[in-house]
Parts: sequence; C-alpha cells; structure tokens
Amino acid sequence: MSIKTATLNGVATIEIARPEKKNALTQAMYQAMADAIVAAQDDPAVRAVLITGQPGIFTSGNDIEDFMQRPPQSMDSPVFRFMQALLGCDKPVVAAVTGAAIGIGTTLLLHCDFVYVSDESRLAMPFVGLGLVPEFASSLVVPELMGQRRAAEKLLLGDPFTGEQAVECGIANAVLPAAEVVPHARRVAERFNALPPGAVRDSKRLMRGPQRDQLMKTMAVEAELFAQRLRSPEAMEAFQAFFQKRQPDFSQFS
Repeated sequence: MSIKTATLNGVATIEIARPEKKNALTQAMYQAMADAIVAAQDDPAVRAVLITGQPGIFTSGNDIEDFMQRPPQSMDSPVFRFMQALLGCDKPVVAAVTGAAIGIGTTLLLHCDFVYVSDESRLAMPFVGLGLVPEFASSLVVPELMGQRRAAEKLLLGDPFTGEQAVECGIANAVLPAAEVVPHARRVAERFNALPPGAVRDSKRLMRGPQRDQLMKTMAVEAELFAQRLRSPEAMEAFQAFFQKRQPDFSQFS
C-alpha cells in the first residue's frame, strides 16, 4: 500500500510511501489519506495527526498517468474528499517535509497547523505551466500569506522555493536538518497529549472558522476551472510534452 498509517502515543501518522514514483499521488492514495484523516478525527485516542513522506521526498504531486486516466469529475472525487477531510479536521495536523513538495504537496501544507521542512526541501506550485489553475484554495491563501507580488511568482510563474523561503513566506514554522524534521514534528504532535483535547479542538475551530466557508467556496470554484482546464488544448500539450520528455510549446495559443 502506498499510504501507510499508524497510531502511536496519541499521534495518527499518515505516511506517503511510494518512493519509486517520487511519492506521486494516485486517486486511490487520496482516498486512503481521506479515510485516515476521518478515522483519526473519530478516534478519541488520537490527539494529533502527522503527515509525512519518505526521506528526501514528500510528494511530487499527482501521478500524471493516473490523473489522466481518472481525472477528478466532481467534488466527490477522491482528491476532493482528501481536501475536504483535511479542511474539516479539528484536531491539530502537523506536516514533516523533506525533499520535494510539488503541486498539492505544497498546497496541502497551507491547511496544516504546523509545518516543518528540511534544509533540502524544494516546494513548487507549477499549475499554470501544466495548463491548469491553482487548487486547494491556494489562489486565496497564497496571496493572503505572502502578498500579491510574491504569490504571482509562485502561482503564475511556478517558481520553486526553498524551505527557508517557505518559513519566510509563512507556509512553514521552521527549517531543520533533514534527519531532524520527522522527530521534531512528532514531538510537536505529542505535546497535545498533555493538553485538554476539547479546548484544542474549540480553539482550532475559532482560528479556522471565519475563513472555512470562503476556503470551501474558493476550492469549489477552482475545481470547476481545473476540470475545464484539464480538457483544454494547452493542458493536452503540457501533458504530452511531459510524457515525451520535452519542453511544451505554447506558441500556437493566444
């Protein structure tokens, strides 16, 4: 199974474990992560959720082949079930990132409560370069976090950025040596064993509440445009170029 789950000392760990494919996410993996978050939400023994990848790779984003064979058709698709589960989780979510975090590998971090990245991490949101649009409400959250100018660099140009820059932009809490990221993130998650769970949940709801409806609305608008863009000639050229291992040519489009 490409998603490993375990609960230990009050922490439900969701591990993306497909290193041979750079932890690229399939629809089945999205469903497994959605199910794991819902299970953690419902388990009174779980005080926090930890999301991590493999040493040197968090996730390279969508598995393009699987994505093209099983494109998301509605908000009931596995990828959107995962998004809704993460947005709806009222227990603390901690992310531990080493190596690459591409596409949704970066946008999912926007909805975690604590994010720790390695000094080897590289993050990117290259949606436009694939003929697509931002997802997971990143078109709302990224400009709010870093301002319109820097958001344009990340979302329109798709410029990659380092772990240090992720901290500077407000996406991550701290940058650490790669070997220390997961242990540190786990220690943070385990701190909630000593805190009153009801007060933690209520406080997170208060912190997230005013924006949650807007996040859901933005995510739905993005999803509709994303589905349209998937069928566009620009996206077809981008994906064909990906499979043919060449640079896409958008000169024919206006």
